[in-house]
Amino acid sequence: MTATTPTKDITIVGGGIIGCSIAYFLTRHASYSPSTHRIALLEASSSNAGGRTPDSIQDPSTLVDPATASQRNPAHDGIAGGASGKAGGLLALWAFPQNIVPLSFRLHDELAKEHGGDKRWGYRRCWASQVECKARTPPGFGGKADVDPASAAGGPNIKGLHKDHKKDTKALKKLGAPEDLDWLDTEVSLTGYEGMGTPENTAQVHPELFTRSMAQLAEDRGVKIITGARVTSINKSADGTRVESVTYEKDSAAHTLPTSDCVVAAGPWTPRLLPSVPVTSARAHSIVIKPARPVSAYALFTAIALPAGFASSSKPQVVEPEIYARPDGTAYACGPTDTAVPLPPTNAEVEVDAARCADIAHQVAGISDELGRDAEVVARQACYLPQGGPYIGELGGETRGIVVAAGHTCWGIQNAPATGKLVSEIVLEGAAKSARLGGCDPKRVL
Repeated sequence: MTATTPTKDITIVGGGIIGCSIAYFLTRHASYSPSTHRIALLEASSSNAGGRTPDSIQDPSTLVDPATASQRNPAHDGIAGGASGKAGGLLALWAFPQNIVPLSFRLHDELAKEHGGDKRWGYRRCWASQVECKARTPPGFGGKADVDPASAAGGPNIKGLHKDHKKDTKALKKLGAPEDLDWLDTEVSLTGYEGMGTPENTAQVHPELFTRSMAQLAEDRGVKIITGARVTSINKSADGTRVESVTYEKDSAAHTLPTSDCVVAAGPWTPRLLPSVPVTSARAHSIVIKPARPVSAYALFTAIALPAGFASSSKPQVVEPEIYARPDGTAYACGPTDTAVPLPPTNAEVEVDAARCADIAHQVAGISDELGRDAEVVARQACYLPQGGPYIGELGGETRGIVVAAGHTCWGIQNAPATGKLVSEIVLEGAAKSARLGGCDPKRVL
């Protein structure tokens, strides 16, 4: 220990991809030393079962090669229990905010090369496309009339998560799909196709396996991970100028950790500790489908025209589920967000609306036999997406030592490595060095 390497007690609140990436990059910082830096990561949940139906696959590593997969660590139950375990895992240089996206996309590639991410968390480059389709009616459901996606203004239009990146359906080129997109019903359903991303600028990971891996790699370097630890207060020094400790509840008992630097990465739960941070939440449902055969590496942003009478719909409408083929032989599909149920106390209490999951399954079955008639739904799940940011950096005001990293929207997996690296620089060097915070800096916007 030297005068230039002060002792730090760092507490990270939140065991999602942002918190786990911060833990990882803190332990990879040039000035990090286990002898001078104590790092603890606190996660409120102690189970990953919340937001997932009982009949769902509970451990995605069982779907891939067990010899190389990111194996489940029972001591980490609760890590990636929310959106970080139930997201799509799309990575793109065309994501936002652009001040941190290039750094994060590059770091994803470097992490995969260093730690075998292709096997450990399903990292691969892929294609992204926007497709316009007319749904075929799945067996067992009635249909009354076709509807053109570009002329469905008379019915509801249910927007997908990445709606800000999509063109108006009228602007889609009337092109045929690539030959290897052979799991989409291109002859009957497809009415428009346009490429959005290529393997040069688009990739994917399995978000739960990636998050679990970041947590394990951080723990291997000295981070203490405590799940089932719900933080109740961030405590300040007597004069209010510094963080002094963090109090949390675990097993009905209160515990206090000495803390010089507190990083709040609690996603949509962040405002419960930091009320001034305007992060909001919305629930999103998704399913994981096991086709009879692997499907090619495409992320599809769809606009599917449903006829009146399709499944539970009484009127024509256009829906926009997103579909991501995964290297583990599954496909992930997600629907729009809703605010029907308020944010629960922790991930463990997240409710799944089975009807919303069924709607997603019916919609994708209407454009693909591989994802419908010839497939099995192996997971039905829900999570709460943090919205409103991202906010990355030390809070303003008289109290030093409080850093926020939250509000990453639907690009949280994409931007987690950059967030982790920047926060490590903020905590250990006093300022972000690898990228400009810009509009992400909470001092500029709060």
